[in-house]
Amino acid sequence: MPAIGKSSTIQLDSIVFATDFSPASQNAGLYASAVSRHFGTSLVVAHAFTLSQAALEVEVAKSRPSQQRFDLQHSLNLAAQILDAGRGETESLLIEGEPGKVISALAEGRKPSLIVLGTHGGGSVDRFIVGSVAEDILRHSAGAALTVGPKVNILSAGALNVRRILYATDCSGEAARAAPAAVALAEAFSAELDVLNVAHSNDVDDPEKLRLIQQRFYGTVCSILPDRAGKLCEENTFVVVGEPGLEILKHLEERAIDLLILGLKRNAHLGMKNRTSGAFPIIIGARCPVVTIAFGLAE
Repeated sequence: MPAIGKSSTIQLDSIVFATDFSPASQNAGLYASAVSRHFGTSLVVAHAFTLSQAALEVEVAKSRPSQQRFDLQHSLNLAAQILDAGRGETESLLIEGEPGKVISALAEGRKPSLIVLGTHGGGSVDRFIVGSVAEDILRHSAGAALTVGPKVNILSAGALNVRRILYATDCSGEAARAAPAAVALAEAFSAELDVLNVAHSNDVDDPEKLRLIQQRFYGTVCSILPDRAGKLCEENTFVVVGEPGLEILKHLEERAIDLLILGLKRNAHLGMKNRTSGAFPIIIGARCPVVTIAFGLAE
C-alpha cells in the first residue's frame, strides 16, 4: 500500500493501471492519470494476457511475435498515449500470465504503489468475466487498489474533485488499521472525512453491546493515530446497525461521497476471498471510486 509517514502524508511512487481495453477500463484510466498527476508519480499502463494456442505455435515455430501479441501491444500503446503521468513519460507494459498474480507482482515491484482498475461488475457473460478479473487482482494485491465501478461517472477534464471521503468500517480493531490511509487521503485532497461504523444486526442485540463495540474500535484507532484519533472518531462519525453493504451504499448517496475507503483483511488460509466477496458488491454499486486496503498475512 502507499507508505504513510508519521505526519500522515502519503508517499506514493507509482500508479499501476491495469487495463483490459474495455469501456470500464477507459474511465479507470482517466482516474489513474488524474491520481498520478495529483501525487506527482510515475504511471504504468499494464495489460496481462495469455497466448492463444495458435499464437503460441507461431511464436515457437517461427521465433517471432504473434499477431495476438502485436495487436495487444498496439492497443496498449494507444491506451498509454492518451494518459499523462505526474512524473516522466507514461509507460506501457504487456505481461504474460494470470492478471491477479502478474499485476500484483508488478505493483509490489514498484512500491509504494497504487493499483487502479475498472470493472463492469455482473450482468452479461462479458461483464462477469471483466468483474472476475478485477476481483482476482484485488484478492492477490498485498496493498492498496482503486477500483472504478460501472456506476462511477466519467471523469471530466481529467481533474479530481474529492471533497468528501468515507472511511467505512465494521467497528473491528482489524478494520481500524485502514484509518491512517483514510486520514492521509483526506489531508492529501483537503477533503472532509466521514467515518461510518457499521455493526451487523446479528451482532448487536442491545445498546450496551453496541457501545462496547464502538469503544473497541475507538481504542484501536487511538493506538494507531494518537494525534488524530479525536478528530477521526468525533467529527462526522456515524454509527448504524444493519447490513453493511446496504448501509455503506446508502451513506454514499446521502452524503454525496466522492471516494470510499474499505479495509480488507488477508489471512494465511483464505487470502482475501471472503473479504472481496463482501467488498465487490459495494464496488459495483458505488457511484464513486473505491480504495481497498489489504492488510494482514499474505497467502
